[in-house]
Amino acid sequence: MAEPKPIPDRPPGRILGLTGGIASGKSLVAAFFAELGIPVLDTDRISRELVEPGGECRPAIETRFGSEVFRPDGALDRKALRRRILADPSERAALEAILHPAIRRHARQRAVAQAQKAPYVIVAVPLLAEPRVWPAYRDWLDGVITVVANRATRRERLLTRPGLDAEQADGLLAAQTDDAARLAISDYRLDNEDSPDALKRQVLELDGQLRGTPTGR
Repeated sequence: MAEPKPIPDRPPGRILGLTGGIASGKSLVAAFFAELGIPVLDTDRISRELVEPGGECRPAIETRFGSEVFRPDGALDRKALRRRILADPSERAALEAILHPAIRRHARQRAVAQAQKAPYVIVAVPLLAEPRVWPAYRDWLDGVITVVANRATRRERLLTRPGLDAEQADGLLAAQTDDAARLAISDYRLDNEDSPDALKRQVLELDGQLRGTPTGR
């Protein structure tokens, strides 16, 4: 991955963070914004780029976690790494110390570039409300959108994902902050307890608000 270019002066387009608990529906919301022609930057995708063969963070991960977190084909073994970080908070902290500064740097550079030609840009950051994450974003995000779903709903959704059992699902939920903390930093709220169509209507309404155009299109 190429090094980010220097960040230019802030352009007119707003840069908005998108967050929510695991299985809250962030990816669906991001897809809806993309359908509307809004640039969406996914920090999870940037993270994957950083650990690919030749990626910026791969050498540090190999040094810290060893070859056992990589598959024979060279790809990161996400299940093996997830088991380690769920079992030991210090392992999680070590991984975040490697990845998060690089993710933020790339996300900010790309967001500023996209905002030069878009009314607003979405930066999806799953852990945005975590106390160790938010301080590094709050000075350059112009607002935050939070997707909300209750814990039971999110647990049910998690259990439909391949390779996740109940214990792992509960561990993932327990490892994150709660919706109260997310909403405390949020400017806009999207509720995802109903159907995808209901969620999409909320996104359409918010898009109109952010563009300064009438809603109910």
